[in-house]
Formats: sequence, structure tokens, C-alpha cells
Amino acid sequence: MPELTGDSSAGWIDRRTIAKTAVGFAIAVVLVYLLGVGIGWDRTIDQLQTSQLEWVLAACGSTVLCLIVWGKTWHVVLERIGISVPYRKLSVTFFAATFANYVTPMGQAGGEPFIAYILARDTEATYEQALASVATTDLVRLLPFFTIGGLGLGYLLTTTQITGSIELFAIVLMALAVVLPFIAVVGWQFRDRLQRTVLRCIAPIAKRTDRITLDSIRDRIDRLYSSIEVIASSPRALLTAVAFAYIGWILFALPLYFASLALGTPISLLLVCFIVPISVIAGSVPLPGGLGAIEGALIVLLTTLTPSTTAIALAIATIYRLASYWLVISVGGIAMLWVVKRV
Repeated sequence: MPELTGDSSAGWIDRRTIAKTAVGFAIAVVLVYLLGVGIGWDRTIDQLQTSQLEWVLAACGSTVLCLIVWGKTWHVVLERIGISVPYRKLSVTFFAATFANYVTPMGQAGGEPFIAYILARDTEATYEQALASVATTDLVRLLPFFTIGGLGLGYLLTTTQITGSIELFAIVLMALAVVLPFIAVVGWQFRDRLQRTVLRCIAPIAKRTDRITLDSIRDRIDRLYSSIEVIASSPRALLTAVAFAYIGWILFALPLYFASLALGTPISLLLVCFIVPISVIAGSVPLPGGLGAIEGALIVLLTTLTPSTTAIALAIATIYRLASYWLVISVGGIAMLWVVKRV
């Protein structure tokens, strides 16, 4: 496998990727528009015009603080593997990483490797160390996703009878809470076998090109495993990272609560703990940032679990996504331009 060069970044932002992203956005925007047509944009806009600006700004501020705190989670992980990066500089890189995830269809698959490349170019970290730090940070941030979601689910089970589509969402949340940690543990326990499987899959490709060799890939995987082992060997650092992850998740969920306050239809905070993780699951579709899917899921959840009408639900979803998605794209896009120019 060739060393990382400036051409590697171009591979991430080539014409094909840009075209896929543009098509994804076009489809998503059409879906959101049709969603509004079905509900009635006029009624929704009437609701939006009554929104209180201070709560909308609070939602936006919570999102920005969330990313700053999650950036600290990454900072703790990097320090553990001996990579020194000023926190202010890393925060900008994290905003860029979030932008990459939010605009790329199936974001984590495209955004994380790219930002690992940027970090490797921008610091003394190897690509494997950078990728290990990104992967570990993502795993740490999954813990509050399940526990906060479970808290909300517990509240829902004790106050509401779950039926229909909400029951399906609840089952998916519980299944993910069990399956994903199980896969992670099994994958780590049998990492040598996993490595051999990866090498067997790549062997036919390596025979057809001299740009990829099994030895280089084996070496990269070994270094990746070594970096993860170093990170996992410090309980104190992991505990600190987990604490920041929880604070970040609370800040991540609050914009939905603030959006409901902006329209004078407050939602229980414990209910928000259930709705936000479920909307994230619903957003796991091959569209940028789950556009269309998250809005649709929020409308179903809000109209089913609260007294909200469809117009109010769409208005709440619109304010929430303005703060949690479109704001991130705007700020993250600026950060991405700065980061790419810097490296």
C-alpha cells in the first residue's frame, strides 16, 4: 500500500464522490419537501413564525458546545497514544470531521478515514494511530448513546404503552445495544483471525497490482491494533473520555428539547432521551446526514408520543435539524476548508 500523499485527499473529494454527495442531497431535499407538502408547509411555517428566538439560539449553542466537548474526547484519546495536538487546533479538525460525516452518504465510512489522513498529515501521528484514535473515540461515544437511549426507553415503558412503529424502533434500539458491543468484543478477541480473513480477501487484489502488498497491509493492521491496545490500557484516560462523551451526548440531545420550548410545546427531557437516539438510528440511510429519514422519524415519534400535531412536529423537527445539522454543515464546512488548506 502506498504511503499517504497529497493525492490521498483528492481521492476522497474526487468527482465521483462529489457527484454522489450532490445526488444524495438532491434526493434528501426532495424527500423533505414532499414531507412538508404532505403535512402542509403553510401550517408549518405559521408555527415556525411563532418560535422564540432565544430557544432557537440555545439549540444552536448546545450543538456547538457538543462538538467542542466531543473534540475533547478525541483529545484525551490522542494524548494517551502520545500524540500532542493543541486542543484548539484539534477542535477545528473535529468540526471538519463532523462535516465530512454529515455530507457523505453513509458518512462514517467516508468521513473517518479522511479525517484520520488529515490528522496524520497535520501531526506526528501515523495514519494507523490517527485511525485508531478516531475508531476508539467513536466507540467511546457509543456508550452514552445506548445508556441514554435505554434511560429514555425505561421512562417510555413505565409511562406509555408502546405499539406499532414505536415498538419496532424500541426493539431496534435494544438489539443494537446488545449486538454492537458483542461484535466489538468478539472482533477484538479474535483479531488475529479477523486479520487473516482481511488478508485473504485482499490477496486476489494484491496479485493484480504492485501498489498493494500483503506485507504492508499486515504491518498497518498490526500498528492499528497496537495503537488501540495502548489506548485501552489506561482506565483513567478512558474514564475521562467517557465522561466527555456523556456530556457531549446530553448537549447533542438538548437541541430537540430547546426546539420544543421555542414553539411553546415542551417535551419531557426523559422522552427526548429516547427520541434522539431513535432518530439517529432512523437516519442510518444512504443519504447525507440522514436527511429526510430523521425528519420523518421525528414526526412519527412526536405525533405518537406527544400531543403535537403533524405541523407542530415538523416545525420542531425543522428547528432541531437547523441547529443540529445545517449549522454543523455551515461551521464544519468552513473548518474543512481551513484544515485542507492547512495540510
